[in-house]
Amino acid sequence: MRFLPVNLDALLVELADLDETLALFDSLQAEPIAGIEEIVPAARTLLIQYRPSAVDRQVLINTIARRDLSTRSTRESRRVEIPVHYNGEDLDEVAGLLGISREEVIRRHTSADYEVAFCGFAPGFGYLNGGAGFEVPRRQTPRTRIPAGAVALAGNFSGVYPKASPGGWQIIGVTPLQMWDLQRAEPALLRPGFKVRFQDAGPLPAGGLPMHPQPTASETPTGNHLEILTPGLQSVLQDLGRAGHTDQGVSMSGALDRGALRAANRVVGNASSSACLEVVLGGLSFVCHGRAIVAVTGAQTPVTVTTAGGLQWQPGNYQPIELDDGDQVSLGAPNAGLRSYLAIRGGFAVAPVLGSLATDTLAQVGPPALAAGDRLGFNASAAGPSVSVTEAPAFSPPTAADIVTLDVVMGPRSDWFTQAAIERLSSQLWRVTPQSNRVGIRLAGEVPLERRNHDELPSEGTSLGAIQVPASGQPVLFLADHPLTGGYPVIAAVASHHLDLAGQIPINAQIRFNPIDAFADLQADALLSTADAKEIP
Repeated sequence: MRFLPVNLDALLVELADLDETLALFDSLQAEPIAGIEEIVPAARTLLIQYRPSAVDRQVLINTIARRDLSTRSTRESRRVEIPVHYNGEDLDEVAGLLGISREEVIRRHTSADYEVAFCGFAPGFGYLNGGAGFEVPRRQTPRTRIPAGAVALAGNFSGVYPKASPGGWQIIGVTPLQMWDLQRAEPALLRPGFKVRFQDAGPLPAGGLPMHPQPTASETPTGNHLEILTPGLQSVLQDLGRAGHTDQGVSMSGALDRGALRAANRVVGNASSSACLEVVLGGLSFVCHGRAIVAVTGAQTPVTVTTAGGLQWQPGNYQPIELDDGDQVSLGAPNAGLRSYLAIRGGFAVAPVLGSLATDTLAQVGPPALAAGDRLGFNASAAGPSVSVTEAPAFSPPTAADIVTLDVVMGPRSDWFTQAAIERLSSQLWRVTPQSNRVGIRLAGEVPLERRNHDELPSEGTSLGAIQVPASGQPVLFLADHPLTGGYPVIAAVASHHLDLAGQIPINAQIRFNPIDAFADLQADALLSTADAKEIP
């Protein structure tokens, strides 16, 4: 058992194989450790997110190190049958790699049960092990689009793509089943521990796969609402995210500047976790139908209010703004920073998705981005003073001309890189490219980061702030909508206290990474006796 640093509130536990990983995961599920908030299992690792105020890191490591990995508890064994039309474009190549006929591939793939080991990559995507026991490499060049329902192989796993997406797995067929459906009580068809049996459904029907019913649009509000004139580049609802759904392959998402979101809510008198509109680079304009109190925080954004009578005024950021019926509000381009947060007293009248109003742009979970003509309802609130009139930014928002220093925690895969690459991470400036978004900040440096270990990294959990390095050597800084698991090594992660700042860095700004400490494995306390370990909660 190996312990690797991930962040100030996260660590990675590396095990010998999948069996040990699932044994530890089952143990932590059966006997939870107080302070652990999320566990993301993967092929040979568990990513553990914890609350430092509730559990000391060393105590956590010592407790985990004493867990018995020799047996697995009984997990839910619901059985799911998946019909497959074995017409995949890689079926013949897979047969060649395995040295058997395509008919034998199909026979073996349908002759034994698989088990859902863990979920990740996308909501509803289950990594299935066991079954035929195939070992198949990923494609050398990933496809830019794999259709929803594609049944595929990679490594010793089978999987079914829940939606159309890029991917590098070998496609052997397609299923008509919908793997992810938010209209179901349990959106994910597969969960960890489920048994799966594939069935040969014969040739694909002439008309292709059946169309799945699309969700009906929500009712247009007729009461208090904001009428969207222009949505700007991207305006989405965000709160503090949706915890507790990693078993369905759903990450937390949520506001990129959580401090600014909390401040906006305090200004208008909401609970600090209430949803706000997150607006990128301004451009949002709306008419308020009904009376309201709003606030704009985050980026330094000029705000203009135009009354129904044509009068204009420009309130400041981090201040309550009282709106009358018919007032028009426009957010200009920020002078500094990237994302603004607009709160409205009483909150937005929008149905939550999996318990949250956060919009995950990668997984496509949550309310859609605003569009011109939308009506965004809000809840009426009793009149009264705002709770806070003394809010201020936690930091000066950066501009495109700035060099922004971000503290980083080295790991968990720093040792996959050359010493020169580790030094270059902090000595070289990294420019924020226009390809950046809520999924991650794509960076460009003069010299790419070189790996010393070129093995294929089994998929493992990724955290908010992770600096992942793909084959190009140009890193990607993962933000809130990053995939739950990834297959490229993570050299470091932006420290928790600088994540809000990272969410405000504009395009073309430069980043300097400042390692808090050198990379080193985290060690369990070897001096702890077994009796002492039993006393740890």
